[in-house]
Amino acid sequence: MSGVPFFELSSVSKSFGSTEVLSGIQLGLDEGEFLAIVGFSGSGKTTLISLMAGLVEPDAGEIRMEGSKIAGPGPDRGVVFQNYSLLPWLTVYGNVELAVKQVFGDWSAARRKEHIEHYIEMVNLTPARDKYPAELSGGMRQRVSVARALAIDPKILLLDEPLSALDALTRASLQDEIERIWEQDRKTVVLITNDVDEAILLADRIVPLRPGPRASLGPDFRVPLARPRDRRAINHDPQFKKLRNEITQYLVAEGRHANPGAQALGLSLPELEPADLRAPRRPALSR
Repeated sequence: MSGVPFFELSSVSKSFGSTEVLSGIQLGLDEGEFLAIVGFSGSGKTTLISLMAGLVEPDAGEIRMEGSKIAGPGPDRGVVFQNYSLLPWLTVYGNVELAVKQVFGDWSAARRKEHIEHYIEMVNLTPARDKYPAELSGGMRQRVSVARALAIDPKILLLDEPLSALDALTRASLQDEIERIWEQDRKTVVLITNDVDEAILLADRIVPLRPGPRASLGPDFRVPLARPRDRRAINHDPQFKKLRNEITQYLVAEGRHANPGAQALGLSLPELEPADLRAPRRPALSR
């Protein structure tokens, strides 16, 4: 990348107690880019997204947006968490309204209402605008979270495995919604995921996170597939298959390197032969 990146992590490290979770993270994003970070569970992905959001501070290094250092959370970064994080006593409209009031408190009530309803409609939840989270499915709750994050008009959208708790059909539907919304707004997006296929379907660029402790980022994998992407079509695309194999093989190799004991546990297996079902059975011994 040439010039100053729109969003940048420079030599960022983070420890919890005596464990260094992330070490020397170097990452730059262009404005409007859709980046996916893939990795194993427990490798530090949520810590990384929390650092980007300003929810935790790095022990070393800096995080900058448009050249300015990030010193805490702010409305320029919208976050969608895995667990929805909705207030159960507020409706769909109320959960989105709460965020909009915090950021656009000087707007008139009519302007706020129009703005809120625009984003509820964007995630196809207008018929459910007056329902409470307990009345919604998991997929619908996550749509509310996406609408709330987008409604504050952030410069960058941070998605922390937002679809991992959903069933396969709901997950596929929301993947399509996220791509459609991104095509409309072209926000800068960072998606944390452990699903390589999801990363290829949605992202412009994929960066693996090496297993921790002291996790760091691996090489870039560019996604050459044209948009919009049809999940049924790309499954037969040679470029998709090649990229999926490359990323998967890289992750598997890194996992083995980080945990060499997984390759050989030192167990001696007995030598067994399959039973010959045609052979006559021995009579049972009488007591």
